[in-house]
Amino acid sequence: MKIQTSYSNIWTIAYPIILGSVAQNIISVTDTAFLGHLSETALGAAAIATIFYFAIVMFVWGFGLGAQIVMARRYGEGNYKLVGKTFDHALYFLVVLAVLLFGFMEIQSPSLLKWMVRSDGIYQASNDYISVRAWGVMFACVNLLFRAFYIGIAKTKVISWSTAFMAIVNVFLDYALIFGKFGLPEMGIKGAALASVIAEACVLVFFIIYTLRKTPVEKYNLFHFPKVDKELYKRLLNVSFPIMIQNFLALSCWFVFFIMVERMGEHELAISNIIRSIYVLLMVPVWAFGSAANTLVSQVIGEGNYQEVLPVIFKTVKLSFLCVLALVGVSLISPELVISIYTDEIGLIRETKPVLYVIFGAALLFPVGITLFQGVSGTGNTFHAMLIEIIVLAFYLGGVYTLIEVFKLSISGVWISEYFYAGFLALGSWLYLRFANWKDSKI
Repeated sequence: MKIQTSYSNIWTIAYPIILGSVAQNIISVTDTAFLGHLSETALGAAAIATIFYFAIVMFVWGFGLGAQIVMARRYGEGNYKLVGKTFDHALYFLVVLAVLLFGFMEIQSPSLLKWMVRSDGIYQASNDYISVRAWGVMFACVNLLFRAFYIGIAKTKVISWSTAFMAIVNVFLDYALIFGKFGLPEMGIKGAALASVIAEACVLVFFIIYTLRKTPVEKYNLFHFPKVDKELYKRLLNVSFPIMIQNFLALSCWFVFFIMVERMGEHELAISNIIRSIYVLLMVPVWAFGSAANTLVSQVIGEGNYQEVLPVIFKTVKLSFLCVLALVGVSLISPELVISIYTDEIGLIRETKPVLYVIFGAALLFPVGITLFQGVSGTGNTFHAMLIEIIVLAFYLGGVYTLIEVFKLSISGVWISEYFYAGFLALGSWLYLRFANWKDSKI
């Protein structure tokens, strides 16, 4: 079966991921909006705690993405039985990893946050959030693997359904547990964390039931739980480990960014958390099309069609750019209305607006940078992708430090650092795809 790389097929893979990501980001928006109306301290703490949590979970995400690349390659080769074997082996690994990450967050988070965060109020609220949210890593690990499986075989509609279900559960519980509605206790920021944990558990149940009822389990040899194959683990780790390190470093650098902003003041941190939530929404199509490019690149290489790699990447760039351009255009109609979702403080809305204009421009660079970078990962040369990311992050953090500590710019000036990241990522990835020898990668 020849892998289709037309615009319509790229869209067919990407749009369910977009819908799923929209639902996922409804969770982020409601968390931020509810906590923004709770207090400015809770709003700032949510930024610190959420990014801290996801920086740790990026180890899981990285391994899941590596498994996705391997499963997509086996699918492109027509070796469907090995798809399920890869899934089962990845599951063994992720269960152990989930236990280790949970233990790390429960034991080490208080001391790490105390060391990093200057404000006592922000520290206490962040620690309250993480102490509950850590339990969700158990469910998040397996959910990410199911997501990797369905993206790897290019059957992505289930992702939109599962994430929509998670958003409904999370939004309802957010409102109920943060403010103490419907007979439930008023838990504040802990309620936001508990809502997310319960929603992730519900989605895991959804994935299991859907897979057993709707997916040809025997075709892929899913849930056969074979004996450990050391060679398969070697291939998985060769692909996944650089992505795990790369994703952890990327989120850690963003965490460092927010720590630097927190030292500018709680007000600047609150502005940045609003911007973070809006920014992530603008990036929804970017990550969805990046996943599509990653999968299609791995699949066409599995077929041996190396000449299709660059065309499919650039087709995906065009679609991603147009989607982000549309979102930016809609947001420009009434930026105050967008910001007012998160806060009703007139001063905070006024001071957030200039930062919003800054990220609109940066968001238009990311379709190029992320899609090209996901194309590099899709070739299987994840070690080289990690090196590109490390170099780019060094420039990024250097830029952030210079803008804050040397030029002492306002918060809108500090967010210019996003241009550094997107621009260098695009340049480094393009140079690699254009001039490096990536065709000999074996996974």
